[in-house]
Amino acid sequence: MPRQIAPSAVVDRIWTLYRAEAGVLLPVAAVLFAIQLAAALLLPIGLVLVVSLLFLVLSLLYQGFVVELVSQARAGVDIASPADLLRAVTPALGPLFAITLLFAFGVVIGFILIIIPGLVLLTFWSVVVPVEVLEQRGVFGSFARSRELVRGNGWNVFGVIVIVYVAVFVISFLAGLVTASLGHAGRDIVQWVVNVAFAPVLALSASVLYFELIDAGAG
Repeated sequence: MPRQIAPSAVVDRIWTLYRAEAGVLLPVAAVLFAIQLAAALLLPIGLVLVVSLLFLVLSLLYQGFVVELVSQARAGVDIASPADLLRAVTPALGPLFAITLLFAFGVVIGFILIIIPGLVLLTFWSVVVPVEVLEQRGVFGSFARSRELVRGNGWNVFGVIVIVYVAVFVISFLAGLVTASLGHAGRDIVQWVVNVAFAPVLALSASVLYFELIDAGAG
């Protein structure tokens, strides 16, 4: 049986990495999501699908970038430049795109089926992105590997998800309420700020969970 991870320790590790690497995490998030912001402001509203796909690709690129950063920080080596970290992720973008679509489809269907199955899949597949970036197991192999790593720690992983995602959702929701009267451009700019601030948190949660589960299994 794997050692039990502690949700509070995982969240503390996420926050520690956020503070330690903010000088890299935030500028890269700002640049990547500025591209999405520019598209949202300049393209007609009717092209919302294009903007959404662009946001998805940029989010995947950023998540992979954070996985590589955490991996190097964990190894205790000098962290590569942001450009090198981003380049290291690009070969995995195709599988990550497919993984994300399947992830979203499975979780949404699970939520439709009385919510519980969606929460279960969200937990089982919580580290699928780090698995693909670092282990390159392919689309279905990455899902299976994520489930394998989470097995025996499901409730603890779910606890981390609740703490992180509920906090991010509440703050994002409040930001949306406050900016409801600002108009299209104002809302998009505030959303960009929110994305920049919280994209590192969400990406770090998956990366830190991955390595915590690796250590738990080894233990």
